[in-house]
Amino acid sequence: MAQLERSSVSTPSAHKVGLALGSGSARGLAHIGVLRAIEEAGIEVDCIAGTSIGAVIGAIYSAGKLEGLTERFLQFDWKRIISLLDPVFPRSGLIDGQKIDDFVRAHVQAQRIEDLPIPFRAVATCIMSGEEVVVGAGDLIEAVRASISVPGIFTPLRSNGRILVDGGLVNPVPVSVARAMGADLIIAVDRNHNIVAHRTTHPQRGVQALSSNATMTRLLTSLQAVKSQVLAQFEAWLHQEPLPGIFDVLLNSIYIMQARVTQTNLRHDKPDILIQPPLGAVRFIEFDRAEEIIEIGYRSAAEQLARWKAMQTHD
Repeated sequence: MAQLERSSVSTPSAHKVGLALGSGSARGLAHIGVLRAIEEAGIEVDCIAGTSIGAVIGAIYSAGKLEGLTERFLQFDWKRIISLLDPVFPRSGLIDGQKIDDFVRAHVQAQRIEDLPIPFRAVATCIMSGEEVVVGAGDLIEAVRASISVPGIFTPLRSNGRILVDGGLVNPVPVSVARAMGADLIIAVDRNHNIVAHRTTHPQRGVQALSSNATMTRLLTSLQAVKSQVLAQFEAWLHQEPLPGIFDVLLNSIYIMQARVTQTNLRHDKPDILIQPPLGAVRFIEFDRAEEIIEIGYRSAAEQLARWKAMQTHD
């Protein structure tokens, strides 16, 4: 990845620095680049709150294992992406998520959240009550699994009498959670910025449309092991209707909601440093674009940290 000139940024010792890592599926790989820029700026992170993919990256960074994760993602191609999908009968979700649990577990040693070297919280949503659920103790993998459970895509997680799904429904960029952890200088990464507008003004055509169709084809191929009349009808419908189809409708609906919630939350609870990498063109599971996404995250973070440093010097 291209290297940029970097300058050290020191934070006053009185500050407790918190990270709020937002949702964003494959776009969330930008968090890796952001964390690299933060480290190179000399900023020590004291606590982390993560939602969805932000919970995945945050948990692994808290465990001190981000380098190994980065190397894995840089090797991702479609074969490796599909290997993480474990399709089930499409009742409450298309993907079970057990393989993703195993993937995260392979990159952390801590079994419980309270054992992590850096304090960590994962944000989920109770689908029955609509309440935000902040998980700060107990099984780490279960907490991450709940936080990434995109409705309709991943099956929900049952935990302590609740049914948990993606935390992005209620708190896509968990600034409030990092603040509740005692942080008084918060760096937030928003991956929902401008995503809806980009999809509206840049509809899928040519290679992009083929890419989405290829994504669905691969998923359907994986689902062939599940024999059902419903699946056969779904496959027939998919080949009759041009994209955008049900996945685009579902995901864009979630994006619209998360974008609105993010705007409102950030307006009322502003972070000290807000990083918004321009990655609206990246699709849901395009993890094979890891190097590009990470680099864009790094550049965006480096720019914002430089602006923040200049403001501190001026003040």
